[in-house]
Amino acid sequence: MSTIGSFEGFQPVSLTQEGDDQPSENDHLSTEEAGDSGKDPGQRQISRQQSVTKSTLYPNPYHQPYVSRKYFATRPGAIETAVEDLRSHVTQTSGESVQGFWLLTQIDHWNNEKEKVLFLTDKTLLICKYDFIMLSCVQMQQVPLSAICRICLGKFVFPVMSLDKRSGEGLRICWGSTEGQSLLSRWNPWSTEVPYATFTEHPMKDTSEKFLEICKLSGFMSKLIPAVERAHKNSAGSGRGEELMVLTQPILIETYTGLMSFIGNHNKLGYSLARGSIGF
Repeated sequence: MSTIGSFEGFQPVSLTQEGDDQPSENDHLSTEEAGDSGKDPGQRQISRQQSVTKSTLYPNPYHQPYVSRKYFATRPGAIETAVEDLRSHVTQTSGESVQGFWLLTQIDHWNNEKEKVLFLTDKTLLICKYDFIMLSCVQMQQVPLSAICRICLGKFVFPVMSLDKRSGEGLRICWGSTEGQSLLSRWNPWSTEVPYATFTEHPMKDTSEKFLEICKLSGFMSKLIPAVERAHKNSAGSGRGEELMVLTQPILIETYTGLMSFIGNHNKLGYSLARGSIGF
């Protein structure tokens, strides 16, 4: 930030003819330096440093707004545009009313992080991959609420021999049994046939009150569980005997080497993120 210095020491200088007795600009400066010659050099150096040095104490030294601006989801109007686009899509295709929306991080079965927008309607949970750079929906997964059979909340755990690790806790929503999952879909990192989805809180949760509300798992669970229970009650006449189970237990992520997730998560490849400028 540039600052404008004081103009008190500057005087207007007029052009003079040869032989005039008025001192020149160089003579004026020489006179000032001669007047300061009797002072101690150390004092002169200290006084000059004090005149040009300015320290500023920020109100919150721990807040770094440039970090949050790297995520396109936090740019002004980005999340509002995403919500409006997805809300209009739900209204036009299904006619259902939206109960709420959230910005969370999905963790797939290979421990890869992916930024997702979740919409909860009367009958469906929509898991949307939204491109906050181009402001368009790339992929949408629809999960009927009546098909959700288990919701687990707990800390992440890995196999004993796994080199991959993750701290924190998450939420796993299951709409099928993992026992019937094929070996190909289990070990395919791009498989879309996994009968569950795992979520954790978005990294930008603490940037503002707005994002704190839409990025917390507790807020999402408080709306999801009653909606699933209502959907089960409405579909009880169809002969469905399975009830919703809400469990508090560790969430297993069955990965071992974790090289792919380490590279992707360390560089935030699953987020709409400003990568910096590249030029020559």
